Amino acid sequence: MHCGVELIDHFAEMGENCIVSPGCIVGLKYRDDCGPACLGRGAYIRAGSIIYGDVTAGEDLQTGHNVTIREKTTIGSHVVIGTNTVIDGAVSIGDFVKIESNCYIPTHTTIGSRVFFGPGVTLTNDRYPLKLRDEYVPEGPVIEDGVTLGAGVVVLPGVRLGHDSLVAAGAVVTRDVRPFSLVVGVPGKAVPLPEKLRERNLALSWRKYLAK
Repeated sequence: MHCGVELIDHFAEMGENCIVSPGCIVGLKYRDDCGPACLGRGAYIRAGSIIYGDVTAGEDLQTGHNVTIREKTTIGSHVVIGTNTVIDGAVSIGDFVKIESNCYIPTHTTIGSRVFFGPGVTLTNDRYPLKLRDEYVPEGPVIEDGVTLGAGVVVLPGVRLGHDSLVAAGAVVTRDVRPFSLVVGVPGKAVPLPEKLRERNLALSWRKYLAK
């Protein structure tokens, strides 16, 4: 079932029980030969959100208001993308991911499963903005499975965050981080993650799916 939208105005394929609020665009045709946006069952797209063509998402995608998801982005199942967040295209996101409000995710970024982004996280993909345009190819970060990023974290281009790491609020990550690390400060300093924080990321709403 599709609610709150005239689907004729959208270039999209949607599974059952999707809700698209008024004022959204699902399947923005950014070029004549692009494909549709494809959303799995149970999606809830809130007012003001724009999802481009050539975006694919699994089950139960939820967006806040005024979210932008650009082309060639692939999103797994049970993903929440918060209000005013921008995903700038050519991004891969795994399953069971929560991205809070006002985050920025640039092109060529890879995000694993069971990942959490606090509000205001900024990832980057350009080491030399408006410089060396003929020599440098943008390279987004790689965020491995189970990573947690606190509020206001900044991650520099090409940095790999090892699985199950935790980056404290306000840290700036300038180099690769080993798995099970705790990163704090500017520039970020990595130390081993305390034992009490080594449990896997788990939102209460995920339990019924992960128990299957």
